[in-house]
Amino acid sequence: MSDGFKIEIINPEKSFYVKENISEVIVPAFEGEMGILKDHIPIIFFLKPGIVKVIYGTEEEKFYADNGIVEFKDNSLCILTSSIINLKEMKNDFVKNSILAAEKELGSENLDDHKKFLLNQKIDALKYINVN
Repeated sequence: MSDGFKIEIINPEKSFYVKENISEVIVPAFEGEMGILKDHIPIIFFLKPGIVKVIYGTEEEKFYADNGIVEFKDNSLCILTSSIINLKEMKNDFVKNSILAAEKELGSENLDDHKKFLLNQKIDALKYINVN
């Protein structure tokens, strides 16, 4: 019997990340950060821009995701996202340019509150990455 659960992160190009025996995953949801542990109740929710933390044993991996849908069922976590990057592979220029682009878009007229919220979340998450 496994001590953890399975995670699969899928982006449009491929199955981006698959791992078994995960202890915990912390995901940025609209409701706030959500921690998923083994035997969590089945749940589906939307992912907001932010850091996805995958913890297994004493190891931890972090990814930046722009958006997506998260489903946990039968000790299997699936994250479907249009954009995800391992923080170890993220370049500082990419982060800075992404922040500038989001700030520019935030300055546009006719943005609804939802789009403003998402852009602010994206900027905050990218600034966190840039500092750490």
